Amino acid sequence: MKLHYYPETDSLYIELKSGPGAETREVTNGLNVDLDTAGGVVGFDIDHASQRLDLSTLETEALPVRSTRVG
Repeated sequence: MKLHYYPETDSLYIELKSGPGAETREVTNGLNVDLDTAGGVVGFDIDHASQRLDLSTLETEALPVRSTRVG
């Protein structure tokens, strides 16, 4: 899983798996989900992310993480 923040558009993309999305569906205003050809979730796009979320902190709980990387 990867988190991509784009300050120029204030959007946050949460990539759950690599690969292209085949379809984008709007879940609600400002929240879109990308689906692959089989209908599986590829990722979520959140518009106006800094207004909706606290982007200053990232926490994980009980994830079996093998590595972390800060870009």
